[in-house]
Amino acid sequence: QVAIIRGLQLELGKSYSLTWSLGTRVNEKYDCHPDLNASKESCEQLGCLWAEDTSNSGVPFCYYNGPDNGYSVADVKYTSSAVMANLTFNTSNPKAYENSTTPISTLRLEVKYHNDHMLQFKIYDYANARYEVPVPLNLPASPESTGENRLYDVMVQNKPFGIQIRRRNTGTVIWDSQLPTFTFSDMFIQISTRLASQYLYGFGETEHAMFRREMNWQTWGMFNRDQPPGNRLNSYGFQPFYMGLEEDGNAHGVLLLNSNAMDVTFQPTPALTYRTTGGILDFYMVLGPTPELVVQEYTALIGRPVMPPYWALGFQLCRYGYANDTEVANLVEDMKAAKIPYDVQYTDIDYMERQLDFTLNPRFAGLPALIKKIKEEGMRFIIILDPAISGNETDYLAFRRGWEKDVFIKWPNTDEIIYGKVWPDLPNVEVNDTLDWETQVELYRAYAAFPDFFRNSTIEWWTREIAEVYDNPHNTSNSLKFDGLWIDMNEPSSFVRGAVGGCRNQELNFPPYVPQLVSRENGLSDKTLCMEGQQYLPDGSPVSHYNVHNLYGWAQTKPTLDALRNITKERGIVITRSTYPSSGKWAGHWLGDNTAAWNQLDKSIIGTLTQPVTNLFHTGADICGFFQDSEYELCARWMELGAFYPFSRNHNGKGSRRQDPVAWNSTFEEISRNVLNIRYTLLPYLYTLLYEANAHGSTVVRPLLHEFVEDRTTWEIYKQFLWGPALLISPVLEQGAVEVNAYLPNARWYDYHTGEYIGSRGQFRNLSSPLGHINLHLRGGYVLTQQSPANTTFYSRKNPLSLVIALNDSQQAEGQLYWDDGVRIDAYEGGVYLLTSFTVKWGLLEIKVLHSGYADPNNLKFTQIKMLGVTSNVWEVTVWQDGEAIQSPHVVDYNDQTQV
Repeated sequence: QVAIIRGLQLELGKSYSLTWSLGTRVNEKYDCHPDLNASKESCEQLGCLWAEDTSNSGVPFCYYNGPDNGYSVADVKYTSSAVMANLTFNTSNPKAYENSTTPISTLRLEVKYHNDHMLQFKIYDYANARYEVPVPLNLPASPESTGENRLYDVMVQNKPFGIQIRRRNTGTVIWDSQLPTFTFSDMFIQISTRLASQYLYGFGETEHAMFRREMNWQTWGMFNRDQPPGNRLNSYGFQPFYMGLEEDGNAHGVLLLNSNAMDVTFQPTPALTYRTTGGILDFYMVLGPTPELVVQEYTALIGRPVMPPYWALGFQLCRYGYANDTEVANLVEDMKAAKIPYDVQYTDIDYMERQLDFTLNPRFAGLPALIKKIKEEGMRFIIILDPAISGNETDYLAFRRGWEKDVFIKWPNTDEIIYGKVWPDLPNVEVNDTLDWETQVELYRAYAAFPDFFRNSTIEWWTREIAEVYDNPHNTSNSLKFDGLWIDMNEPSSFVRGAVGGCRNQELNFPPYVPQLVSRENGLSDKTLCMEGQQYLPDGSPVSHYNVHNLYGWAQTKPTLDALRNITKERGIVITRSTYPSSGKWAGHWLGDNTAAWNQLDKSIIGTLTQPVTNLFHTGADICGFFQDSEYELCARWMELGAFYPFSRNHNGKGSRRQDPVAWNSTFEEISRNVLNIRYTLLPYLYTLLYEANAHGSTVVRPLLHEFVEDRTTWEIYKQFLWGPALLISPVLEQGAVEVNAYLPNARWYDYHTGEYIGSRGQFRNLSSPLGHINLHLRGGYVLTQQSPANTTFYSRKNPLSLVIALNDSQQAEGQLYWDDGVRIDAYEGGVYLLTSFTVKWGLLEIKVLHSGYADPNNLKFTQIKMLGVTSNVWEVTVWQDGEAIQSPHVVDYNDQTQV
């Protein structure tokens, strides 16, 4: 770092002054002109520098000239629980973005120390009310932190303005926004922060190639869209939360509570830049310090994930394109004949008449009877509902009653409904599906209205329409006794841009800054509603779709679950496509319309691992792929992997070949049967993990780094995952592979299939993986509850229980079992459950009831205990109860080769 200036001619005896400018290091370049049409001329008009660097892909050509962001701080007030300051704008500073509205100079910063591990920092306009996200968070009524116990320290930097947050015990800076990018105007807000390391996880919903986010100058848009997964394509959900690892392995999390169209840029500084198109900046930071604690603290803030019913952990089947109810009935019988575990059957929009919600297609006239039959046999049924309601019917109660209750989104300051087009077809048309898509939409799709789910009247209307599907008051024989609801297309999706006839407000649909989204050049209304659509919050205050677009699916989810539970009187499940932070309080999520391709296998793991940082724990991908024909080996390997998604469903699209387990051959049936029997055997353990998620925010599918954060190798691993702390899953993800290179962290690991200690730790190892075999390993130190499998959970829940005890190096282990009736609403909250702990130390297993609020009617018994890693022969076992030895008809086997 030495600069030498040569060739000077400075005469001795004369006075001179020399000035110089420091260049900007590549990694310190922050994009000053993130628009599509950036040019040298427009860049320099902003007062920024232009340098075309083609050697580094993604490096901005236009970057800030110096550190100043134009804002400085006045009136800083520090108290024991907060910081307050006003921000003033230096008008001589160039605008941060050429089309941006005028920077706001009446800004206020509020920092609140909510508790010792969580703080909030908020920047807003104190002179003019602005839109704020109407999503409630779980915050203390008054700050609960104490000066001596806080995990963080905050410093407000004066000129230029910035916020710096340090982890107190290490001094690590985990947020530092004193950077030139900060600007705050009406429709363009930008802030950057340096990061503590390159290791950042989260944000979504977008498909990406690694679990850790790449810091190589990539920009990712976030705006809910009917977009099948693809690299850097903004998709169905909006999740502005990340977890960051610090170099010493400590972890923290950051939520930006903002719902406007947004993008984020990652650069190798390392640094992160947010750009949003409205609202305010409202950040929440949790300090962990472990990755698992970050998730627990985050879900305490936004809400714990929903507890699904037990049956929802069973295997599920669906297909878009079932011809009629006979096809579904035959599938059910074929699955039973093949003895493949299977709990839930779906129908996609095929069951509706012309894809109209709340109707029944004559081709599915036998569906009510089929649902009744399979439920009598211990299965469950789920139907799909879309939000868009056809307005082209003469006698369609759903639309008429919705119109009467004024539930549909309208053009502002008018009584006109905004109409798009989605799946409902016009009446009295013969659809020619050989025509191109745009022509079909134009000729056959009905005008569709979109309910405003923020309105109380909409919730009443939606609940009634759903109830009349379950109990049809006009024809009881058409009642569909569903157990769950699948809500799709709720970004919301529309097949025309904005509205039939186009949008009316250019600025809202093409704001001064359009984030880096799919079809960015088409503005925000592409494949959805016009941004000027008028909606109303529950208190009656108006809000534009521009501000709440990303909350559409969120607003629909809770009313759907409430309706389902009110109707069925059971816990039920809702599966939603569109999400926002806290959606997981009410629903599970599938990863959308993926493709039948090998490169989707590891991406499905990444997607599933990312969901816990969004509180969507009951998650999985469409097994075998939605688009295109799946093929035998791919689908078989996907069945092996998908058996370990929390939400395990095989589903594919219209026009593709069948891919359910009985669509192939007897060998495929055997592969599916075997791996699903393993899943069903482990369901008591999985159910307990979901209880721990619901009660405490613990992760279910768990990245290895959550358990082994001290091992930096795990920071990069995403082709393996854990169930909770104890079960390691290492699937085959590549075509033709017959072994898998698996990492075994520093613990004692046992082969799940044989019970043998494998003798490897802290290293990669090639493991044999012929087709039909998935590598599973139990971690020493844990006790897992198992149950003999059956074709459905209705019957497996009646079967004997067993324990698998995987001893650690100290010959110890522990675990828990949560048990309730599997369907009761709020069983945990109401105390109607059984919680049992298992502790193993020095040849003693203690089974202790921690909570006894439920007595299972099946008189369940533990009939087997399997101990792994027992170093010498077990020659006598005595069972004690209340301090006395009791009679027990058990026998003991010991294998000194496997130590089982």
